[in-house]
Amino acid sequence: MPAWLPRAMVLALALYACFRLGSWAFDQLIGLLINVLIAFFLALAIEPAVSRMSARGMRRGLATFLVFLVVLIAGVGFVVLLGSMLAGQIVEMVEEFPKYLDSVINWVNQTFHTDLSRVEVQDSLLHSDWLQKYVQNSATGVLDVSTTVLGGLFRLLTIFLFSFYFAADGPRLRRALCSVLPPARQAEVLRAWEIAVDKTGGYLYSRGLMALISGIAHYILLVILGVPYAPALAVWVGLVSQFIPTIGTYLAGALPMLIAFTVDPWYAVWVLGFVVVYQQFENYALQPKLTSKTVDIHPAVAFGSVIAGTALMGAVGALIAIPAVATLQAFLGAYVKRYDVTDDPRVHGHGRGRRRGEPLLTRLRRSWRAPESDDGEGNDEGEGGQGAAGGPEGPAHT
Repeated sequence: MPAWLPRAMVLALALYACFRLGSWAFDQLIGLLINVLIAFFLALAIEPAVSRMSARGMRRGLATFLVFLVVLIAGVGFVVLLGSMLAGQIVEMVEEFPKYLDSVINWVNQTFHTDLSRVEVQDSLLHSDWLQKYVQNSATGVLDVSTTVLGGLFRLLTIFLFSFYFAADGPRLRRALCSVLPPARQAEVLRAWEIAVDKTGGYLYSRGLMALISGIAHYILLVILGVPYAPALAVWVGLVSQFIPTIGTYLAGALPMLIAFTVDPWYAVWVLGFVVVYQQFENYALQPKLTSKTVDIHPAVAFGSVIAGTALMGAVGALIAIPAVATLQAFLGAYVKRYDVTDDPRVHGHGRGRRRGEPLLTRLRRSWRAPESDDGEGNDEGEGGQGAAGGPEGPAHT
């Protein structure tokens, strides 16, 4: 046996054991790593506001606390408005349930010539086996729901704590990271950090401004139509349509349409038409102007990044995909060598040999005269050659 073989076998086993241990640790800590990633992007988003307040003499920790307090108050206010709206709608539906049931029973009796009564239907529903099983399952599932709620609150608290430390101790964190790198690498890390702050903060602020405009526009429509809970619905449409990429607009418009349908079915049609028209206005007029200086990426790239982020990390990946791709695109743009584009008609989307702005009739005439010019090409060249060689008319003819 060679002398190096036992040592190589031990080394291979040790590497495999380290790989298995690292894989197990990564599987156990994947939730914590995702929370840290969310907290990092949240800290990058509030970094500009904290830096401005810190530049004016305020302590960085206090500035971070004030920013988070504003965010917390806005979030609690939104939840309270939305909760009151949903609670009111549920109470109204429960109160109106006997009327809905009577109308359904009357329709069934008239259509199928039956003789049903609301009292019999209620008794059959209350004493049915599937309802009793549903109540039992709901009672046993209360503990699971409570555990899920407590886990969500703990995760939210973890994200806020990490993001607070990242934002408050940002300069210290950058110094600690740069202290283990050579000077050339330090400049690249600081540049990447600055780009990430600009892109993430710009994405958040531009989305917030578009959410405000969208909320005001939908609020005006809902007030004109007389739909109840117009402020809460407007806030819902503004936030969901902007911070859930690609399909957020249609998800946000479903709730106002449902509430408007309870008032008048035609109001739901009006809300749907307004949502579609406003989406086109936002995509082609509003969004390019607001995001041209913050997150300037192609819509196809944004859509693909959202799909990739969703596939990798679910809803979290969909939220952070666009600023992450914008940051990567801006950082790599400095290392890609670019050249001047040749002035070719095909670059502008025109066909070969077509002159831009040339009328169609002129192109047709030139195509008709092309065979005649090809037949007389030799004579023209011959005459041109004689003129050029034999007399003073040659240069003029040429």
